[in-house]
Amino acid sequence: MNYSEYISLILLLPLAGFVLLGLFGKKLFKQSSGMIGVLVLLISTVLSLYTAYQYFFVNGKLNDVYQTIIPVKYTWLQFASGTSIDMGITLDPIAVMMLVVVTFVSLMVHIFSLGYMKGEKRFSTYYSFLSLFTFSMLGLVVASNIFQIYIFWELVGISSYLLIGFYFDRPSAVAASKKAFIITRFADLCFLIGILILAFEGGTLDFNTLIHRLTDTQSSQYISITTASFLGVSVLTWALTLVFIGGAGKSAMFPLHVWLPDAMEGPTPVSALIHAATMVVAGVYLVARLFPVFSINEASLYIVTWIGAISAILAAIVACTQTDIKRVLAYSTMSQIGYMMFALGVAHLGGESGLGYTASMFHLFTHAFFKSLLFLCAGAVIHLIHSNEMNDMGGLRKYMPVTHITFLVACLAIAGVPPLSGFFSKEEVLLAAFHSNKLIYGIALFTSGLTAFYMFRLYFSIFWNKSKSLDTHAHEGTFSMKLPLIVLSICTLLAGFIPFGNFISSDGKNLELPFLLNFSIAPVLFALTGIVVAMRMYKKENNLPHRVAASLGGLYKAAYRKFYIDEIYLFITKKIIFNLIGRPAAWIDKNIVDGTMNGIAYGTGKVSHWIKGIQSGKVQGYALYFFSGIIVLAILVIYFWK
Repeated sequence: MNYSEYISLILLLPLAGFVLLGLFGKKLFKQSSGMIGVLVLLISTVLSLYTAYQYFFVNGKLNDVYQTIIPVKYTWLQFASGTSIDMGITLDPIAVMMLVVVTFVSLMVHIFSLGYMKGEKRFSTYYSFLSLFTFSMLGLVVASNIFQIYIFWELVGISSYLLIGFYFDRPSAVAASKKAFIITRFADLCFLIGILILAFEGGTLDFNTLIHRLTDTQSSQYISITTASFLGVSVLTWALTLVFIGGAGKSAMFPLHVWLPDAMEGPTPVSALIHAATMVVAGVYLVARLFPVFSINEASLYIVTWIGAISAILAAIVACTQTDIKRVLAYSTMSQIGYMMFALGVAHLGGESGLGYTASMFHLFTHAFFKSLLFLCAGAVIHLIHSNEMNDMGGLRKYMPVTHITFLVACLAIAGVPPLSGFFSKEEVLLAAFHSNKLIYGIALFTSGLTAFYMFRLYFSIFWNKSKSLDTHAHEGTFSMKLPLIVLSICTLLAGFIPFGNFISSDGKNLELPFLLNFSIAPVLFALTGIVVAMRMYKKENNLPHRVAASLGGLYKAAYRKFYIDEIYLFITKKIIFNLIGRPAAWIDKNIVDGTMNGIAYGTGKVSHWIKGIQSGKVQGYALYFFSGIIVLAILVIYFWK
C-alpha cells in the first residue's frame, strides 16, 4: 500500500471527529461521544504504527540512509514563480516517531477519559476538543514547510486554550487559559518573525529546500544570511534565536514557563496529553526539525544549551517544594524538556557528534510514556480523593493497587533507575553532555538526583506516609481508567530496549548508542540517594520535612514561591508597562484623539443648532430668504461689481 493512499487519514480522522462531535455531539451522540472519539484515535494509531513499520523496516532507507518522503503535497497559495505556500505531509524519522507518540498517547488519554470524565455535562465537547488538539499536533509534526508548521502551531495553541479553560465556570481555569494563550502569543510572534527571515533569506518555505540552501556554504543564500548582520549579530543567529523563542514558549522553557503550572487547571487527562507528552515537546521538535541549520550556528546552539540547562535545574528545585501533585508533575515536565533541549544544544551534525540529537529524541520518546502515565495515575488519585494536595493523601496503596504499582514504575523510570526506559534515554543525554560540556553535565547530574527526590517525595506522600481511611466502597476507577495505566507501564518498562540509534540520528544513518557501565554508576548513585532521602523524609509521617524547610529559610521560601518569577512579570506588566506606557497612551487616546473627535462633533452640533431654523418648512420663511438673497446680490452687482 502506498503512503499517499492512507497517510492523510491519520490527520483527517481526528479532524472529522472534531467536526462530528462538535456539531452534533450534544444532540445525537451524547452517550457515545467517548466511544466515537476512541474509535477514531484507534484507527489513526493503527495507521501510524503501520506507517512506522513501512518506513523503518520496508522502504524508508536508501543506501543505508533514511530518506525524506513527501507522499502528499499540493500548492495552496501561489505568490510568484518558485514561491508558494504548499500543504503537504513529510515522512522522515522524527516525523514518523512523533506520529506514533501523538496518536498512541492521545488514544490512551481518550480511553482513560471514558471513566474519568463520565457524567460531565460537556462530555461530547471535551472529546471534540481532544480530537481538534490531536489533529493540530499531527499536522504540526508532518508539516512539509515552515509556514504550514506555523499554521498548526497556532491551532495547537487554540486547542490548548480550549482544553485548559474547559471548566470555564471556574475563574482560576479561565485565568490559566488566558495566561497560557497570551504568553505563548508573545513567543509565537518571535517565531513568526524568525520564519519570515529564514524564508526571505532562503527564498523558500519548503523545509528540505530551506535546509539545503542555508547549509550549503557555497550557496548565495548561505553567504547572504551569514554575512549580513544587525547590531553586530548575524541574521542567521537572529532568525534561529527568534525561532527558538517560539519553541521555548510552547515548551515552557525559562523564562516563558510561567503558564505551565497554571495550565493544570484543565482536566487531568488533558494535562497528560498536552502538557506532558505532546504539545510541550513541540519546541524540542522544532529545533530538531531545523537542526541542520542550528548545527552550523554555534551562537544559537549555545542559547539552546543554556536555556535548557537552566530550565532543567530551576524546575527541579521548585518541584521539590510544591504540594499540588499536578504542579509537581508540571515542573517535572519542564525539567525533563530542559534535558531534551540541552542535549540538542551540545550535539552536532553527523556521526558520534550527533549523539545529543539522538539522545534528545530518545528521551522525548520514553518521556512521553512515563510522564503521561504519571499524569493519568495522578488523575486516578484525584478521582478518588477529590483533591490535588499531597497533604490530603497518604496510605492509598491498599485502595489503589494498580495505580500504586504503575505510578511506582513511572517514578523509577523518570528517576533513571535501570532497567526502565528513562534510565537508557537519560544516560545518553548525560553522556552527550559529558563529552561536550562538563559544566552542563554537572548541572544535569545534580538535577537527576533532584528528580529522583521530588518524584519519590510525591510517591511516598500519596501511597505511604500517614494512614488514611476511606469509604469501603472507594475504588480506583473503572476498567477504562486502569487499562491505559497498565499499557503505558508496559511501554515504560520496554521502550528503553529499543535500539533507538538504528532509527533516528542527526544524519539519517545508523548510530550505535554507547552504554558504558562505569559511566552509569554516578547517575544511578545520585538517583538512589534521592530515593533514599525521600523515603527517610516522607515514607512515614514525621516533622523532618518541616525541619529541613525551616533550616533552608529564604531559599526554601523562594523555591516555594517559584523564585518570584510570576511576581516579576506582574511588576513589569503593571508597574512599568501599564504605568509608563499604558496610562500615557490611554491619556493621549482619551484627551487628544477622542478629544479631537468629540470637539469636531460638538462644533458640528452647534453649527447644526444655529442653522437648523433655515429649513423650517414655512413657505413664507423660504420666500423671505429668497428675496433677501436677491437684494444682497443686487447690492453686490450695483455697488461692488467692477
